[in-house]
Amino acid sequence: MLDGISFDQVRTFLAVVDEGSFSAAGRKLGRAQSVVSQTLANLEGQLGIQLFTRTGHKPVLTDQGRVLIDQARGIATSIGLFKAKAKGMAEGLEAELAIVVDVMFPIERLATAVVAYREVFPDTPLRIHVEALGAVLQPLIDRRCTVGIMGSLPVAPDGMITEPLSQEETVMVASPDHPLAGHGRPLTMQELSEHIQLVLTDRSTLSEGRQFGVMSSKLWHLADLGAKHAFLRAGLGFGSMPLSMIATDLQAGALVRLLLADAAGPFMLPMLAVYRLDAAPGPAGRWLIDRLKLPTAQSSP
Repeated sequence: MLDGISFDQVRTFLAVVDEGSFSAAGRKLGRAQSVVSQTLANLEGQLGIQLFTRTGHKPVLTDQGRVLIDQARGIATSIGLFKAKAKGMAEGLEAELAIVVDVMFPIERLATAVVAYREVFPDTPLRIHVEALGAVLQPLIDRRCTVGIMGSLPVAPDGMITEPLSQEETVMVASPDHPLAGHGRPLTMQELSEHIQLVLTDRSTLSEGRQFGVMSSKLWHLADLGAKHAFLRAGLGFGSMPLSMIATDLQAGALVRLLLADAAGPFMLPMLAVYRLDAAPGPAGRWLIDRLKLPTAQSSP
């Protein structure tokens, strides 16, 4: 009985959950409400459980439905990834590959991958944009880039596929001459809030109204990670930086790590490859994504 479950049933299940009603799910899927209701009834019959209670104005997930919704989303993501990879292989080699990379991604890893890319795809030009936060996603939304490397904005919008690449440690730092550097103990949020925090500016509107990692009401916004690095070294504020970029500064004492009282451990920033479901990367883009999943030491093409 369970072998007969189809992806169409799973997709319908997700549509009802996301849209809030059978009728709205039908509009999203281009189907009559009765077809959506019957599809869900068939799925419940095959599973042997009830996914929704239907006594109120809108269907409400049962306890069993809530347990299964995450697995259903995982199935949808896997199918989307499967289709995207197949589409990319079927369409042939790109004439050009345009990518957008989060400023927090280790530049050494990117450079190593690009050196190898040039050897494997010498006739496919590579165009690289470097952005932060929502500005990483905007070129994908606008179809100016095919592949994005996302880290500092945690959520991709609907219609995007993400693939994990790595985990990058970020650390809160300040100049050794900064007042926060002299405490010699974990710092509270109250202590941090009394000083200027340097943060990156989002050159898009995708993160408007949201703050990531903000610990002070006194903010200086910088559009460039290199400028933020220089401002930190000059003692103009405190802020987080990718460890890969400032390891030498920490060793030399040009910057010092700030310990946070409420930190459970190192902060690891997930780095993700992201692309449109309806504009999957071709062979060159697919190769670069897979390449960026490798450790830096594996440098041969």
